[in-house]
Amino acid sequence: MRALGIAATGMMAQQTNVDVISNNIANANTTGFKSARAAFQDLIYDHRSREGAVTAEEGTVRPTGVDIGLGVRTVGTVRLNIQGGLISTENKLAMAVEGRGYFTVNLPDGNVAYTRDGSFQLSAEGQIVTLQGYEVDPGIVVPENTVDIEISEQGIVSAYIENDPVPVQLGQLSLTTFINDAGLRPLGNNLLEATNSSGDPQQALPGDPGVGMIRQGFLENSNVNIIQQITDLISAQRAYEMNSKAIETADQMMSVANEIK
Repeated sequence: MRALGIAATGMMAQQTNVDVISNNIANANTTGFKSARAAFQDLIYDHRSREGAVTAEEGTVRPTGVDIGLGVRTVGTVRLNIQGGLISTENKLAMAVEGRGYFTVNLPDGNVAYTRDGSFQLSAEGQIVTLQGYEVDPGIVVPENTVDIEISEQGIVSAYIENDPVPVQLGQLSLTTFINDAGLRPLGNNLLEATNSSGDPQQALPGDPGVGMIRQGFLENSNVNIIQQITDLISAQRAYEMNSKAIETADQMMSVANEIK
């Protein structure tokens, strides 16, 4: 009896589903977080009787076959890159991307990563950095005697120095886009890295065609829909219970067969 193995794959799949949903709920308030969903595929089939097989000398054929599936497997976790809501902050260095695009972050090991989390601060040297202290590319240094910072929607960073009414342009922020955003690999710390599936990074200026704009003083909220996640969690729990019931039923049937003398 294959029902035991089939139902077991269903329970494992729903366990993965619950893990993904739990991570979504845990990150409901994580800046720039994108929710994910588990994707499943059915396994191979035992073709006991083929469709179209000849059933008589007159040439009649079987309209349907007997195909017994062997269960389910998890094939991926699909990240849903839907825009999160924007929330105002008091931080002049806070930035949100409205539309497509990622900030580029230079990691200490020389590699680069990408993020939608614009919770930026200044380092001891005056560089714009992430909350982990990683430099935001390109490295922009704010002078020590700066009294105000202005960041345009096109990513131009300017500083008002002491009593000078004319701002000094410090640099130009760019955004990076990918053909397949879902192919980016999450690293933790709100960072993503490019992969073969994501395609090569394409740098562009904020506001260019197909690229979002920068909103100074705002942060992008998580796009997790709590109500939908709770609904999905209940559905996953019921599916897990039904698979468990299938195992119990298969066990009872096997017990009855063993008792036959």
